[in-house]
Order: sequence, then structure tokens, then C-alpha cells
Amino acid sequence: MDSASRTAALAAYAAETAGCERCPLAATRGQVVFGAGDPDAQLMLVGEAPGYHEDRGGEPFAGQTGELLERLLQGIGLQRDEVYLANVLKCRPPQNRDPLEAEIAACEPHLFRQIELIRPRVVATLGNFATRLLSGRPFGITKVHGQEHEVTLASATVVLYPLYHPAAALYTPSMLHALEEDFARIPGLLGRPAPEPRPVPVPITVQERDSMPEGTEREEPVRGAVQLGLF
Repeated sequence: MDSASRTAALAAYAAETAGCERCPLAATRGQVVFGAGDPDAQLMLVGEAPGYHEDRGGEPFAGQTGELLERLLQGIGLQRDEVYLANVLKCRPPQNRDPLEAEIAACEPHLFRQIELIRPRVVATLGNFATRLLSGRPFGITKVHGQEHEVTLASATVVLYPLYHPAAALYTPSMLHALEEDFARIPGLLGRPAPEPRPVPVPITVQERDSMPEGTEREEPVRGAVQLGLF
């Protein structure tokens, strides 16, 4: 897909998503916060959910969190409009509470479609919720931040790079220092050759599993992500 087609497809999907009613957040949100940035971006950053400022303004990573993120990007020679920003949830949870599993399940197809259209080289997950969803693993961000791995998300093979969320690092000097160090590695990740596409495992049926010899292991895809030796 060329750049013009990708831009048009992403805009059309954003318009379609603007009226999403897949979960109860449709009744409490101000607006859908689809995503923002360069449709041809090599770096995509995925956070948790819109907050108060994002819900009002319509773009991810606003307020102090957005200002810190912009400083981190500038520190590695990138501007906000050169990357693509999105969240796991496209609607703000009431009182900025944690996303519920049902909300994540309802909203994740939107995120996987964005990744499929943009096809970034690196997807940086910011915080626990984005990291657990896109890695398909239960590990917390404290354990895995700064550890890159190749994964297949939808039809795109990318480098998944977990990071602390800038909102959590605003008032915690040690976390901010780690975030700055992890950000400093991003140019090197972007400079690597693009990951080779990997075959997607085919889910097995109950009958196939029952007929397999005892002790046989076969990993199945987790939601939209296929793990390739994660963490």
C-alpha cells in the first residue's frame, strides 16, 4: 500500500471508529480519541487510554504527559508529527480508572487495524496495559522495560519495545531516568533492517488437541499477537 492509500485508509477507519459503540464507554466519553501522527511512521507509541485532556482535545498524549513525551522524542531527534500515537482504549474511562478487560477486548481490533495499516518498524508500548496486550504476556513493565522483541501483530512483523508510561515518570526521578535511557535506544532499533515476516500459527481445534500425544506442546496465538520468544 502506497503512502496516499495508507493515509486515506487510516482516515476512513478513523471516521468509522468515531461512532463506535462496542462497549459502555460510548455513553460516558466526550469523543473517540482515535490516534494522531504520521501514517507512514516507523515508530508507533501505544499508551493505555485517553485522559481528561485527550477526551476534550481529541488527540492522545496531551497535557504534561504529552509535553514530556515530546521532550523525550526531541531528545532522539524526532518530532511528534513524525511518529504515530495511539492508545489501547479509544475512549476515556470514567475518572481515569484502569481499563476493564471487556473494554480492552472490545477496543483492541481498532488498535490492531491501525498497526496493520501503518506497518511501523517499532511499536513502543507505554506502561502495563499496552505491553501486556501486545506482548500477550502477563509481565509488568518494571520487569520488561527496555527489552525489545520481534512479534507479529495482525499481519505486521514489528519490534515490540516496552517502556514506562511518561505519566508515571513525571514525578518519579528514577523512573524518568530509566525512560530516558530506554528512549535513547530507539534510534538504533529504527536503524535495524526491517523484521522478516513470520508465519502466523494456526489455532488448533479441540479435536486436534485431544488427539495429540500426551506431553505435546503447541502454542496458539494470543488475541491479535503472535509471540516470537518474548521476554
